[in-house]
Amino acid sequence: MTAPALPRLYPARMRPRDVLRVGGVGLRTRPVRAFLSALGIAIGIAAMIAVVGISSSSRAELDRTLAALGTNLLTVTPGRTMFGADAQLPVESVDMIARIAPVEQVSAIGKVDGAKVYRSDRIPAAQTNGLAVYAARLDLPATVGAKLRAGTWLNAATERYPAVVVGADTATRLGIGAVGPDTQIMVGGKRFTVVGVLEPVPLAPELDAAVLVGWPAAADRLAFDGHPTTVYTRSVESAVAAVQGVLAATANPEAPNEVDVSRPSDALQAKQAANQAFTGLLLGLGAVALLVGGVGVANTMVISVLERRAEIGLRRSLGATRGQVRVQFLAESLLLSALGGVGGVLLGIGVTSAYSAYQGWPTVVPAWAMLGGLAATLAIGGLAGLYPAIRASRLSPTEALATP
Repeated sequence: MTAPALPRLYPARMRPRDVLRVGGVGLRTRPVRAFLSALGIAIGIAAMIAVVGISSSSRAELDRTLAALGTNLLTVTPGRTMFGADAQLPVESVDMIARIAPVEQVSAIGKVDGAKVYRSDRIPAAQTNGLAVYAARLDLPATVGAKLRAGTWLNAATERYPAVVVGADTATRLGIGAVGPDTQIMVGGKRFTVVGVLEPVPLAPELDAAVLVGWPAAADRLAFDGHPTTVYTRSVESAVAAVQGVLAATANPEAPNEVDVSRPSDALQAKQAANQAFTGLLLGLGAVALLVGGVGVANTMVISVLERRAEIGLRRSLGATRGQVRVQFLAESLLLSALGGVGGVLLGIGVTSAYSAYQGWPTVVPAWAMLGGLAATLAIGGLAGLYPAIRASRLSPTEALATP
């Protein structure tokens, strides 16, 4: 009679909940060390998040400042004919340019030839102060970023009547300190009421020494021929170069060679250069911070293996497999990294918000930095804990239990 076959024994499998529970044993039994280790990781991640966040906030403020300087502003002016004479932009050029899809704003001024400006009819004819008279469209301030120092801009009513807005230099040369019904100047031999005074316009300095008349009033009262002399356009920033390439042909399809188009603003090039510099800085500092966090995790886990040799030997003698020991220490490393990563992200966001509020900047913490920081922390924590986990699993039960 043969003895019955004994059932084959298999090592118990650890469920995910068991892995988390066993991995947390080392953290619960050594709370102070776990806290200090997680704090070191958190400081490294917080440094990365704060550097990225503060740099991104600073870049957002720089972008806002550069945007105010007209990074997407292009101007169209008449050039020369093939015989060297002054060319003209077609009367309908503004409307044609407005049909370009990426163009968001368009406005224009047209010089009124032969119109002289005087403070009163008592001023000698030779004392013109070098001021120019332009017909202006109502949307000009919004397009070029002009602001009023006093009074109001032309509207649908005043653009048809003898009303003018003067530039900052014009107001100084003519001695205009206030605006109102009693403030009048002579334009082209006719009296015009000054309804507004502009601040200096950095994007359109030609307006500083100008007298701006409504487009209809200039045609009716000053014999303006309706041809624009400068067209201002604002486009989608990513399409500025493409818009520049088609402006000449759009403004004057019959003679695009007689049209001059400005190159993209220097501010746009400065913005692109700044973005590239910031990107390199963020990547470099983020990598250093993550490396510091990874070294901290590796150091903590190696020391934990050395201190817990007896525990490892006991678990091995009770039937734990090498794989289960590896999983235990790897899970502990990942939990430690996750705690430090979450704390570091929260701390980094707080530091960024406080500093940005102090500087008056918009607070910007990129989502990729937060998610990437957590993911990188877990990845580095896993790699840093892999060697200690493998080392712990290779300890034989007798060797581990014999260690004092």
